[in-house]
Amino acid sequence: MTSLPLFRETVHPEWIDYNGHLSEAFYVLVFGHATDAMMDATGMDAMYRADSGCSLYTVESHIRYLRDVPEGAHLGVRTRILGAGGKKAHFTHEMFVLDAANAAPDADATVVATSELLALHVDQKAGRATPFPEGVRDRLAPLVETAPVWAGRSIARVV
Repeated sequence: MTSLPLFRETVHPEWIDYNGHLSEAFYVLVFGHATDAMMDATGMDAMYRADSGCSLYTVESHIRYLRDVPEGAHLGVRTRILGAGGKKAHFTHEMFVLDAANAAPDADATVVATSELLALHVDQKAGRATPFPEGVRDRLAPLVETAPVWAGRSIARVV
């Protein structure tokens, strides 16, 4: 596998806020589901978590809300692994509105939101970070991509 599959989600009516578009909490939910899909695709699925007692814990995230998303929109989320080694994984999600539930974003698709995350591989019994096992490292390594230009930004200070 050289890239992760596109994660798909449809915007539910109860996710719409008082401004008539996707509420910020549900952008986070969709990105969380995309993280779960990335974990499944890289061998950190439910069986791995049950057998090893280990999971990914998000320790930092930065979300950019770029466009309004309407009720019923078909979303696609592209995940990029920017780095994974030792006990840490750095990755991004880009959310698109798709033309149909099974469509892929075309070259001109507009990104409606992004998320950049840093996660630790945690041994839940020990309550501390632990290195990725070799099999997980081997699945993550070929997925590492160049960071998009927006990754690594911080929030500007207001003077």
